[in-house]
Amino acid sequence: MAGRFPTAWLDELYARADIVSVVSGYLSLKKDGRRYWGLCPFHNEKTPSFSVNADLNLYYCFGCKAGGNVVQFIMEMERVTFQEAVKILAEKTHMTVPEMQEDPDYERRRSERDRLLSANREAARFFHDTIWKPEGKFVLDYLHSRGLDDGIIRRFGLGAATEQWDDLLKYLTDKGFTQREIVLAGLAVEKGDHAYDMFRTRAMFPIIDQQGNVLGFGGRAMGDAKPKYLNTSDTPVFNKRKGVYAINLVKKLRDLKRILLVEGYMDVVAVTQAGIQGAVATLGTSLTNEQARLLKRYVPEVWIAYDGDEAGQMAIERAIGIFEQEDVPVKVLSFPDKLDPDEMIRQRGVEAFLAVKPIGAVTYKMSRLRRQYDLETLDGRTEYAKKCAQILKSVKEPVEMDNHLEALSVQTGFSKEVLMAQIGISPESIGQHKQPEKRKDYSGNPRRLPQTYKTEQTLLALMGLGTLPEGTVKEDDFNLPQFRSIAGALLRGETPAKIMAEAEKEEIRQAAGEVFTILSDEEKANPAKVAADCLNKLHIQRIEMQIEKLRELTNAEDVNVKKNAVLEVVRLQKELARLKNQGR
Repeated sequence: MAGRFPTAWLDELYARADIVSVVSGYLSLKKDGRRYWGLCPFHNEKTPSFSVNADLNLYYCFGCKAGGNVVQFIMEMERVTFQEAVKILAEKTHMTVPEMQEDPDYERRRSERDRLLSANREAARFFHDTIWKPEGKFVLDYLHSRGLDDGIIRRFGLGAATEQWDDLLKYLTDKGFTQREIVLAGLAVEKGDHAYDMFRTRAMFPIIDQQGNVLGFGGRAMGDAKPKYLNTSDTPVFNKRKGVYAINLVKKLRDLKRILLVEGYMDVVAVTQAGIQGAVATLGTSLTNEQARLLKRYVPEVWIAYDGDEAGQMAIERAIGIFEQEDVPVKVLSFPDKLDPDEMIRQRGVEAFLAVKPIGAVTYKMSRLRRQYDLETLDGRTEYAKKCAQILKSVKEPVEMDNHLEALSVQTGFSKEVLMAQIGISPESIGQHKQPEKRKDYSGNPRRLPQTYKTEQTLLALMGLGTLPEGTVKEDDFNLPQFRSIAGALLRGETPAKIMAEAEKEEIRQAAGEVFTILSDEEKANPAKVAADCLNKLHIQRIEMQIEKLRELTNAEDVNVKKNAVLEVVRLQKELARLKNQGR
């Protein structure tokens, strides 16, 4: 009977499974200390940043932040469901898969999802078959007029929705789907006692996920119908914020250096037909953080190639902001004469498209600003320089900073020294200005967090070992919300592998993945001592923060407030001295 695996059996499976052995079946690992390292299978890299923790049965990549337990690794590599991955692991571990526990609500949701995906798959077949029939010829003619050949139409599974009101509805009903299921999948709309097809008189673009499931559709209107593009609304199997068009094709590519993010489905198809790999598009919405994180897992860099009109350029600026939030390197392709990628290829040819050189995000933002100011006037140059200085504050590379300063100095007439002062840096400090993060050493500690959080991170990692005496650490010892959440789970007896598997938020999963891989062999050998040192440091840091706040009150006009603040500062300083001496 379908349902969920018994919890006790799953725990035993996790305990028995050897993640090193499993991962080694997919990629080469090299042992260094107590950890194993290899090239990450989830993004392109030349220096190993993918680590496997045999003690905790976890993997974590310090490059793309992918991480999880052994079952999640199999899910990612095999592109299978959780249940399928569990069965694969059980076979590798020589454990008999038990009868699954019945969960009526879970079974209802799973069954409903399967039915909706099946309905979408049948709809995709119906639309694709229709495009080759007389009633779909108007769509086929349109796609041919846009330069698409039959091969690319088949590769993307493009289709046609006829002008009839219920062609698809009748087809799916004959296939055994109920009207409720068809409506729930977003393929039909109910009005009173009647239902009719959602898509009519449109070229159809199936939206397929990494596992090959058809999640929904985008339909391009033929003629003057509105809206021009109609997309499947959010359903139990489709959320337009979380996926991108053609990610199923990107997943099949190996050693892809960049993803080309375009605006529309037609752009993706045209660019791909021209032999340019790795093109994707958002699903009728502006770029979202979820989509940026999805793309980050496949490539080290994204090139934005939106339409050349003003709306497209504004969308580029917003997308750059999203990618910067998610720490995704981004560049921009700016086409001449406000052309979009499809038009660029059809009017100028593939060679002209490839000749367009990508420009960095900072250069792009500064070029957009330049159009807003009259650089023939002093006021225009002044305001332009001040706005550019705000942009340059985000630049990490000293060489890049120097190049931008040189160009800005020529454009505005202000010296580099004046511009640096506007940014807030000095000529002497430019070499140290926001240096790029150093590659982590083989201790696994990226050393990126403020000191307080580094201490909390180490303390949390020690808890993950499960060797600290009960009561040593409390949830309240942590300030960072992600760390506090993980600490609470560990104190409830959950294992690191289970925490990684059940993390509902991406930031919790990433924080846990990094935490559980940072400890050096020396720290693991002396967990109690290291934990005591961490707690001492955290106590010191909290007292120093208290003293800093109280110092503001020592200048208060109220004599009693000032006196009490001074006395409390003196008391805390004594406590601080004691703790520091104890630490030594």
